[in-house]
Amino acid sequence: MKTMNNSTANDSGTSETHPPLDNMKGRVKARKDSISRRSFLGKSLAVGAGTIGVGLLRGSPIATASRDRLTPPDAALLRFPAALELLEADFWIQYNELGGIQDPEVPGGTGNPAYHDALGVLDEDMDQYIHDNTDDEITHHTFLNAYLVSKGSAPANLDPFRTLMGSTATGVNTALIGHRLTNLTQLTIDTSWWTRYRDDSHNPDLDPDHVFPQAVPTLGVNQHTAIPRTDADTTDPNFLQAIANTAGFHFPTIEQGGNSLYPSLALRAIHPDVLRILLSIGPTETMHFQTWSDKAGNAPPLTAVDPVTGVSVTFPDLDVTDPLLKKNLIMPEPCPFLDRSLPIVSIIRPTNTEGVAMGALTFLTNMGLFRGQSTAFFAYMTQLAQDADHARGRRI
Repeated sequence: MKTMNNSTANDSGTSETHPPLDNMKGRVKARKDSISRRSFLGKSLAVGAGTIGVGLLRGSPIATASRDRLTPPDAALLRFPAALELLEADFWIQYNELGGIQDPEVPGGTGNPAYHDALGVLDEDMDQYIHDNTDDEITHHTFLNAYLVSKGSAPANLDPFRTLMGSTATGVNTALIGHRLTNLTQLTIDTSWWTRYRDDSHNPDLDPDHVFPQAVPTLGVNQHTAIPRTDADTTDPNFLQAIANTAGFHFPTIEQGGNSLYPSLALRAIHPDVLRILLSIGPTETMHFQTWSDKAGNAPPLTAVDPVTGVSVTFPDLDVTDPLLKKNLIMPEPCPFLDRSLPIVSIIRPTNTEGVAMGALTFLTNMGLFRGQSTAFFAYMTQLAQDADHARGRRI
């Protein structure tokens, strides 16, 4: 089977493949000097499809509300999530342009009727949920960056990396073609979270080597598009439904990451505001995750072949009795926690703090979400992740 290269749908003039993050670690200095954040502060902070100027923030009531500074570790614990929320907002905006609701709250795009209807097969309210999730992520990075600036700390700024092509299908915001941060057309989606939350015997924190089965094994290999790349992708109803099904599983795959990341980072926070922020945003990610987990189970079983890449994908029928796969078991099953001598308990998992930021970045990179991004992008994101992982305010 062939795999799609960047020239097919995302040739933005950047590198075709991403550099391994393990190699990047050795090339990024332990402190912030390797990527000068001053070079980013002269640029605007992305807020969805628009921007919010750093200069404006500095002169605003937000900036003067509090003069006390954050320690570098506490600032790092917010800057990394702010960058991830910028990335999340970028791809949710793409989903909303094509399959959500375009309104003054989440402007941009005009919708793609065929893709919108294919998503609606999973749930008739998919467009509303996509819209609301998009709005949430925009508010997250806007707030996090504004708070950082109000404390005299550098915000996360990914504007220099808005170089990816994205979709050219009917419905996208044409002004953003070639200016995306994320790539939704070449995804490799790990759906092991599906069984991880249904398994009452294993927890990644206690069983790091346990292999949780995939809900959709064929999504975990090769590359798959979650949005129509061009209008040609909307002509075959079966393949278009496969694209919508891929999106349906991508949604919870992404949100389960934030579901674990925020409480894990909170364990390292010292400043009460930082702790409060992390523990307040985290639960919204959990709400997203459970919503999308429920909708993914409604993806109709089918097999389709990508006419561009030749890659096949099969979505199994998850209306089964196997408790590891049964689609309506969306409440997290109890599992071992902290020590196997204790009773099992229903929890968010994993929440081990060791290397959590780099783990999240590696997970997203392996997904192909950044396929086509530059070496500078990976260096910047690696630095933010390392800063967050080195923040050791609380002794865990």
